[in-house]
Amino acid sequence: MIESSVAQKAMKLPAARSVLVVCAHPDDESFGLGAALATFDESGTSTSVVCFTHGEASTLGMDTPELGRVRADELAAAANELGVGAVELLHYRDGLLTEEPLGELTARVRQAARRSGADLLLVFDEGGITGHPDHCRATEAAVALARELTLPVLAWVLPERVASALSHEFGVGFIGRADTELDYLVSVDRARQRRAINQHVSQATDNPVLRRRLELQGSQEAFRWLLAPS
Repeated sequence: MIESSVAQKAMKLPAARSVLVVCAHPDDESFGLGAALATFDESGTSTSVVCFTHGEASTLGMDTPELGRVRADELAAAANELGVGAVELLHYRDGLLTEEPLGELTARVRQAARRSGADLLLVFDEGGITGHPDHCRATEAAVALARELTLPVLAWVLPERVASALSHEFGVGFIGRADTELDYLVSVDRARQRRAINQHVSQATDNPVLRRRLELQGSQEAFRWLLAPS
């Protein structure tokens, strides 16, 4: 559980008519953003997802034939649990998004934003939470498009204490934010997120890091503005 000196920041997610998630891999929308997506849906906000890769290079589920196809099906099932109205799964190479021209990726986000009528983009924090270059590139493309269209960008973040605990316990490089960097600390119900996570069988079945992260976060999620509303 997050023992927070930032309890005064606990609040609702920002109001929006239509939220577009921009992410790199199937499961990012559930493992990271699932609680937020469920909360937006329950508030009457329409939600959609554009995902750049099929996640075929994952080291989890490597014994699964046609992992990219399997993960596409998992994404569709998870999105249904979260009430996501539309999912666009693109075909860029998993692990190699940084080799794709930023302008091309930004154009794909632009198309998705216009189709959905998005007035808010939801992404992983700069640094990608885990430092994964695909995560960073997806966020970079979202921010580039948002600057062009003057859209706000809200990033899901890990509080520093959670990131530090995970890094210590698992020897992985999670990237956290100090309390002073957080704009929102939101109480969430994780029931729908957990159901969505369970749809990602290839990635969630043997994933102690994910289980521990959710335990450390408890019923709270943290966010910060990358581009605040004007």
